[in-house]
Amino acid sequence: MKQLVCFLFFFFCFPFLVFAYSAESMIAMDVHSGRVLYEQNAYEEKLIASTTKIMTTIVAIEQMDLLKEITVSDEVLKAYGSAIYIEVGEVMTLQDLLYGLMLRSGNDAAVVIANAVGGSMEGFVHLMNQKAYEIGMSHTVFYNSHGLEENDGKGNTSTAYDMAKLMRYAMQNETFRVITSAKNYVGKSNEKTYHWTNKNKLLHSYEYTIGGKTGFTEKARRTLVTVANKEGKEIVIVTLNDGNDFADHKNLYEVLFSDFELLSIFQKDDFSIPDLKDYQNDELYIEKDVQILMKAEERENLRVEYEMYSLDDYHTGDNVGLAHVFLEDKEMISVRIYVQKKEDKPKGLFQKLFGWFFQW
Repeated sequence: MKQLVCFLFFFFCFPFLVFAYSAESMIAMDVHSGRVLYEQNAYEEKLIASTTKIMTTIVAIEQMDLLKEITVSDEVLKAYGSAIYIEVGEVMTLQDLLYGLMLRSGNDAAVVIANAVGGSMEGFVHLMNQKAYEIGMSHTVFYNSHGLEENDGKGNTSTAYDMAKLMRYAMQNETFRVITSAKNYVGKSNEKTYHWTNKNKLLHSYEYTIGGKTGFTEKARRTLVTVANKEGKEIVIVTLNDGNDFADHKNLYEVLFSDFELLSIFQKDDFSIPDLKDYQNDELYIEKDVQILMKAEERENLRVEYEMYSLDDYHTGDNVGLAHVFLEDKEMISVRIYVQKKEDKPKGLFQKLFGWFFQW
């Protein structure tokens, strides 16, 4: 009885939120830095169902003009399951097919895109696996562009961690960001007009959601990848085999947005290195701002180390070093440092006029 009284006193005097997540695999990752903010069995290989279409979309965007018109061939007759119901002979742009793919999870669109971009399903799958290798998805294999299991039982497999890396990569592409964030879209072919609403319920019910992809097969069960942004804090969450996925994503976002703050490490327009010995007569720069999600108490354990290359022969635009950001002894992120030689720096208007005057 005494223990119960103590528990009730603690609970009511120090309230806190406790969520039990139902996913077999789950991860939350900082989109800015790639830092893992939460994980639960995140490195076990599992079927990923239609979250496959994230890879299908980014490969297609990188390989083909979005306004390319594609004629639906009889290969589409092989598609089954969720569809946008395009028919043989219809002509539609790649852009409209991608919206149908991402918003409505059209397996027919996935087949058409694969054949148009890769020449065949096999050719497109090669591009998918090649991109997975480039991104560093070391525990991922694709067999098709849609995510359904093959006739021999094989299916696209990955890990929650790999899928978070994929979504983080895809979100660097502005075209992908626009497509995945669309709540509704009107697509057109030479014969029909289509009205699509995104199946990602969080886009309609959770104000900070900016993208994602749903998935389901009988073997994979429910899979979900989402991205949310609150006050610049951008996070991707992946769940595999989660019967309560939308609620789990929302609840974890709320916890992470509360627990973490966005810390600016470097600004590309104001970058300098203290006590620099090399390249003193040149200008060093980085390509983009560097920000990391951190807890307030972690800031004092953050440090930066610079690794500079002493190059005798170098040119503007060369990579001349790295900036390593550590939290205690763990490296969080490394950033390439580039050089602009002083003599190559663009001249201002006054300098140009001054030089032109003395030419005479």
